[in-house]
Amino acid sequence: MARIALRAPLLYTGEPGGVEHNVYIVYDEDEGRIVDVTREKPLDAELLDPGDAAVVTPAFIDPHSHIGMVRHGEPIDEEEANERFESVLPLVDAIYSVYMDDRYFRESVEHGVLYSCVLPGSGNIIGGRGALIRNWARSIEDAYIKPCGLKMALGYNPRSTTTWKGTRPYTRMGVFALLYQWLKKAYDAATLIEKGVKSVEEFDPEIQALIPVVKGEELLRVHVHKADDIMALLMMRHRLPLVKPPRFTVDHACDVHEKWVFERLRRENIPLIYGPVDSHAYKVELKHESYRNIRLLVEARPFFALMSDHPVVLQRNLFLQTRFLLRYGMSKDEAIATVTGNPAKILGLDAGIVKPGWRASLVVWTGDPFSLESYPRMVIAEGRIVHEEG
Repeated sequence: MARIALRAPLLYTGEPGGVEHNVYIVYDEDEGRIVDVTREKPLDAELLDPGDAAVVTPAFIDPHSHIGMVRHGEPIDEEEANERFESVLPLVDAIYSVYMDDRYFRESVEHGVLYSCVLPGSGNIIGGRGALIRNWARSIEDAYIKPCGLKMALGYNPRSTTTWKGTRPYTRMGVFALLYQWLKKAYDAATLIEKGVKSVEEFDPEIQALIPVVKGEELLRVHVHKADDIMALLMMRHRLPLVKPPRFTVDHACDVHEKWVFERLRRENIPLIYGPVDSHAYKVELKHESYRNIRLLVEARPFFALMSDHPVVLQRNLFLQTRFLLRYGMSKDEAIATVTGNPAKILGLDAGIVKPGWRASLVVWTGDPFSLESYPRMVIAEGRIVHEEG
């Protein structure tokens, strides 16, 4: 067993309040797991000492992106973020439209972003299943970790695709009508299966794929920007045919400009995947989008993580969005958690927090990561150095 002891003069663990000084992160290079975090210099491990100025953070996790689907240097008509043959697509799986030769993967790794939840786009009511992947892998087989939720979309986007094939909604009420139609079929199927009247194999694959949704077993990743769309989503839990209330995240919320909306999400314990910050407000439903909305987010404190929505904001710039959190009063350790530990908890990934048993995916910075002159000097992915520079 090859044990490495990484010296961390300053460590942000990836959780709020998680700041350690002068510790050693001991990890198994072969297993790719953290063994210990200790103040005592280990005698049975090879020392990796980045110097007294170094700061160590967990690797960053992007919980909402389209990297590898919308690719560097390729014409926009070659991107594969949205399938167009129907508006409800529970069998579509994002992993099969990810291409690991996208150059942006390399740039993400160089900036400490090692994990991505790659989701289908928002042109469909249900766009398909997301894929949680390793950014440094050479193929989608090596990259794939597990599903990261079923993509659902409210708002303008699924209403803007009326020229695509299949049954398409023109209004928000039309979106919910189609959603009701499909979930009612899944609900009826789940009920008949539970009563022993039918077996799961007797139903079409699309219905089988939606049964975990109506039973509250699969995470719904809901694209939504405006307050009324968020309220419609909350009403959905009580008006749609569901065996159990659905598990879902609110993704985006960039038009939210009143604190009570964020406070409602906090009270309801609904995770928010916020952003992308720094993007262009390119449609009417984003007319209230502003970096100043982050003040309301920080004041209300729902449980949230930041996203890149790559390529809307390049994934390599994910960490830069945390500067606004600091501007509005969040501490550095809390801000780092929004791109490490928080997305890890939402996605159910054992990375993004530095503690024994978790993946040894780490970023060694030349100095304070919030300083413009600092950069990742070394990036460690599950025990292996995948990027290093002077």
